[in-house]
Amino acid sequence: MPALTNTTNATQVATKKRDGREFDEISDAVDDVNVQMLKLWDDESEFDAEKDKARFRQYDDACDRVKNFYKEQHEKQTVAFNIQARVNFKSRRRARMGIWEAMEMLNTLVDESDPDTSLSQIEHLLQTAEAIRRDGKPDWMQVTGLVHDLGKLLFLFESEGQWDVVGDTFVVGCQFSDKIIYPETFGANPDSHDRIYSTENGIYQPHCGLDNVMLSWGHDEASRGYSIYHVLKGQSSLPEEALAMIRYHSFYPWHREGAYSHLTNEKDKRALAAVRAFNPYDLYSKSDDPVDAEALRPYYERLIAKFFPPVLDW
Repeated sequence: MPALTNTTNATQVATKKRDGREFDEISDAVDDVNVQMLKLWDDESEFDAEKDKARFRQYDDACDRVKNFYKEQHEKQTVAFNIQARVNFKSRRRARMGIWEAMEMLNTLVDESDPDTSLSQIEHLLQTAEAIRRDGKPDWMQVTGLVHDLGKLLFLFESEGQWDVVGDTFVVGCQFSDKIIYPETFGANPDSHDRIYSTENGIYQPHCGLDNVMLSWGHDEASRGYSIYHVLKGQSSLPEEALAMIRYHSFYPWHREGAYSHLTNEKDKRALAAVRAFNPYDLYSKSDDPVDAEALRPYYERLIAKFFPPVLDW
């Protein structure tokens, strides 16, 4: 009997070892599948394969509306203005509404900075989300496309004009990059002549990271204080990649032109990958063909309910 017991014990130990190896192999295989699924969001975009990308962001040939917008933005986005804008936003009374209601509020706004479309903002949001959906990207990325420009509600709540709401963003508090569109228009910005703000690093330490710099105030303001990024971060279940897409999608001098590498860090490299994956949908989905918002509404309201509460504090 003892011999039999020993044999049985040995068999049990061997079985446990074998089962352990099989479990590890299965677990590793599941992890591999999960990683592949998580990477679906950064697969190269396909919807834009036939698009003539050369016709987008043609600022040299832009109409006077666009050129005048950027002239005003570049003259007025100073450090002093940006500090005060953050103080004002943090202390103001907050609006309360759901995501779709916020989208409808934007229906009368046409972005003066955009040379590629004259449609309302709700149509741009739906065009972006639909392009992401057509490429089979995850539902969190689809809903990110749907909400990425909701910071433009600033124009309806409190703004001095579209120049402090829309348009490409850039770093204030250091030398204005020549990678910003119409860089010559910064000559009338007093910060261009400040002995500190006009230097390469300005008020920042090299490679301090974008979390620690102040971007020009606007609809996706991406640094200190409260912003659409912070509104959605605190009231959604969106992943970090989505929040980066929202936070930096207008920061074209960085994610498209490669500026400000002297201020970025390792964390920013991960954010850059997310923003570059999102950008084709934001940019190349623009079309003068209107979308049927009511027909699409049921689908996107289901996604909204999955990632957001019924009412948000804006």
